[in-house]
Amino acid sequence: MMEKKLLLGDEAVALGALHAGLSGVYAYPGTPSTEITEFIQLHPLAKERKVHSRWCTNEKTAMEAALGMSFMGKRALVCMKHVGMNVCADPFVNSAMTGVNGGVVVLVADDPSMHSSQDEQDSRFYGKFAMIPTFEPSSQQEAYDMMEAAFDYSEQQCLPVLMRVTTRMAHSRAVVEVKDEARKENELNYNAVAANWVLLPANARKRNDKVTAQQAQLEEDAANSAYNKIALPFGGAGRGAASLGIIASGIAYNYVKESGVDVPILKISQYPLPKKLVRQMLDSCEKVMIVEEGQPFIEEQVRGVFESQNILGRLTGELPRTGELTPDSVAAALNEELRVKNEELDINSQLSTLNSQLVVARPPQLCQGCGHRDVYTALNEVLKEYENPRVFGDIGCYTLGFLPPYRAIHSCVDMGASITMAKGASDAGQWPAVAIIGDSTFTHSGMTGLLDAVNEKANITVIISDNLTTAMTGGQDSAGTNKFEAICLGLGVEPEHLHVVVPLPKNMPEITRIIREEINYHGVSVIIPQRECIQTFKRHAKERKQNN
Repeated sequence: MMEKKLLLGDEAVALGALHAGLSGVYAYPGTPSTEITEFIQLHPLAKERKVHSRWCTNEKTAMEAALGMSFMGKRALVCMKHVGMNVCADPFVNSAMTGVNGGVVVLVADDPSMHSSQDEQDSRFYGKFAMIPTFEPSSQQEAYDMMEAAFDYSEQQCLPVLMRVTTRMAHSRAVVEVKDEARKENELNYNAVAANWVLLPANARKRNDKVTAQQAQLEEDAANSAYNKIALPFGGAGRGAASLGIIASGIAYNYVKESGVDVPILKISQYPLPKKLVRQMLDSCEKVMIVEEGQPFIEEQVRGVFESQNILGRLTGELPRTGELTPDSVAAALNEELRVKNEELDINSQLSTLNSQLVVARPPQLCQGCGHRDVYTALNEVLKEYENPRVFGDIGCYTLGFLPPYRAIHSCVDMGASITMAKGASDAGQWPAVAIIGDSTFTHSGMTGLLDAVNEKANITVIISDNLTTAMTGGQDSAGTNKFEAICLGLGVEPEHLHVVVPLPKNMPEITRIIREEINYHGVSVIIPQRECIQTFKRHAKERKQNN
């Protein structure tokens, strides 16, 4: 029996994983992937089966823990956003060499147009680079169905499977037909072969040869996959060569379908690139347009393998080189006359332009009552006393300190970079050099930078702005809550230069005094302003009121 549910793409992934016999999900919160783990955490089946669903410290630890569960024969899901894959890359790439015992699916949510990200990288390149099969659903229904297929395929090929979604897929809803019962979890087993999992060079070379030899089979499987198919209009095989054909992948396939064009379409949702199907398209069409969300991953491969001059797409300018695709941009590329002929679309476009002129954009800002506000107020007050101070920021709500009215930070590169950049600036002779980092970001990847600074007695001041949660992604647990003093002391910070303060206006004289004193101390000092995020405070207060 099947039932219908209205699900986000993220929720379809999560439910598909649960119904595929999931034993553990390992993740660090990051938009647009966060809702997958949250859905599993709250689902009755996960609670009944005691499916692991606690947040991990970062994406690397998540991948390694999932490999440990796989080693014991169980099925594990790893979730992250695209920039998290950079953190996860070491164990991810090596997981092809170890192989899997229980199935492993690595779900990466890419963010074209950078709605909440530093870049718009395309995670499909990681799958190709690591020689790991990649799935890319084109609908919420496929996202649900593919989870079981991906876990099965992972165990069949003894390889992890990368599944790639994008923001629109993750955060849009559709009706999904789901099963009314879930597959049983795998039994614990001891079938993992140690020689595969101990990557000494002698062992790794054997596995590398085996995985390389598997690629032909993976490509053949992709060519025969139910998720990769050529659709010809009106039985078009008998109509002679088409003037235009389309190769579309993932959610971009939906944009092509919405355009209403009546041409041959090759839909690709499983990789390696099925060259056999691509060859059929190129042989039957005068020109082929490649429509894919993200970077020209398919387009570059097709150009490199087939050397055809009749390939259109992002690289030739028919589609935008950066940013998200839309139904309109795809329709315009496929039929330049569409906007002229379709009066309704033209009117809607004019209304949209008019509305954008009437509505004044409001930049994001720190919440009223946020502790970060008081931290920046105090920091700016002190730094006015110094010539050319530099403040190195990090990833989190407090990155908004770059904007008015604070304009308090000078850099924000990646998770944990604030401390190491401050150290590097200090090495170059900069003073004062201040790092500001959030609590969750500090445990994610800031601790090692602090250890470097301590070991070299760097002349920096580190502010760990602790709001007791992972606030930017919705208030998930922070791995280091109530442990930061102990962590800093353990890393070697001198006790007399470690301070905890409460960022409130009434405490401003004390906070500014401490900041001033520690900037003037020539060594590593750490200040921890600690006050709960105003959003989670309100939520917890409401919960307490309801419970009473």
